[in-house]
Amino acid sequence: MKKPMFTLDPLTRKRIDRFKQIKRGYWSWRALLVLVILSLFSELFINSRAIVVSYEGKLYFPTYGAVIPGTTFGLDYQYETNYRELSKTLKANGKGWVLMPLVPYSAYEQDFKEGVYPPYAPSLVSRHFLGTDSIGRDIVARLVYGFRIAILFSLAYVFITFFIGTVIGCLMGYWGGWFDTIFQRIIEIWEQVPFLYVVMIVGSIYKPNFAIFLLIFIIFGWSSRTWRVRAMTYRERERDYILAAKAMGASTWRIISVHIVPNVLVVIVTMLPFAISGAISSLTALDYLGFGLRPPTPSWGELISQGISAYKTAPWILTSVVSAMTVILVMIAFIGEGLRDAFDPKKFTVYK
Repeated sequence: MKKPMFTLDPLTRKRIDRFKQIKRGYWSWRALLVLVILSLFSELFINSRAIVVSYEGKLYFPTYGAVIPGTTFGLDYQYETNYRELSKTLKANGKGWVLMPLVPYSAYEQDFKEGVYPPYAPSLVSRHFLGTDSIGRDIVARLVYGFRIAILFSLAYVFITFFIGTVIGCLMGYWGGWFDTIFQRIIEIWEQVPFLYVVMIVGSIYKPNFAIFLLIFIIFGWSSRTWRVRAMTYRERERDYILAAKAMGASTWRIISVHIVPNVLVVIVTMLPFAISGAISSLTALDYLGFGLRPPTPSWGELISQGISAYKTAPWILTSVVSAMTVILVMIAFIGEGLRDAFDPKKFTVYK
């Protein structure tokens, strides 16, 4: 019988089973996972482009395709088709049909009504289910696409910085000596750099996009991940199993990756949810202050700014974004608490 390529040790399985028993954390994790997956396919649910168009017996799929000019469907303009209007036209002339997303607006599109100025209140008729912002953009679209940007940014930032911090922290703790001393001084100096001011200066001068903004966060965020890993590696390197691995000729990389990292993984896993929550809050705060991602990028911080300035005339803006942010951050906190309890070594330790 072929042996599986990847198997979990009994202790890890116990910890996972323990996490499943913590219902608040486990169901929050499942709900958040579903939300993240759905956000990756937001264009199928929230988009000004149609999902499917049937015109004179031929099918078109505009959502993930190239721009289709209006003349393709017999309209009198060359720019991209207005699929909401096309749906009405095809329904009237009987030449086809249009399947639109549940929310037929993009996160960047401004919807203006004759004689009425935005923001528009929530309406089922117009399918602005949470209304619009002060320049006519759909709140649901801005919330969902803003969530996707925030969660992808946070996941990328946290996993990259934890990887860098774990590798450097393990090497500092394992090698010690001059290597440890030099990196301690480097990290101590690096952590004194005022990160917030650097982000504000860079943001106001260069107007960074998603990738550059992520790079700035990574450059200044990896150093704080090293200290706990370093401390645990110092403890683990004197254990009998590490000394035995050295005696058998195991390389430094093998000792760190196979023996040390799995034993410091408890600290890493329990810190991850809180780090993700902190990254989302930081990005939202910078967007709110105007030093984050450039407009018109969908942003929770920008929605909070609009909501505060128009909380009397358009309370749905602030209510929507604060409710969404609260739900997401509370779910992440529940996951972190569940992981912390499940991976607590005291739960699986017997003292004699």
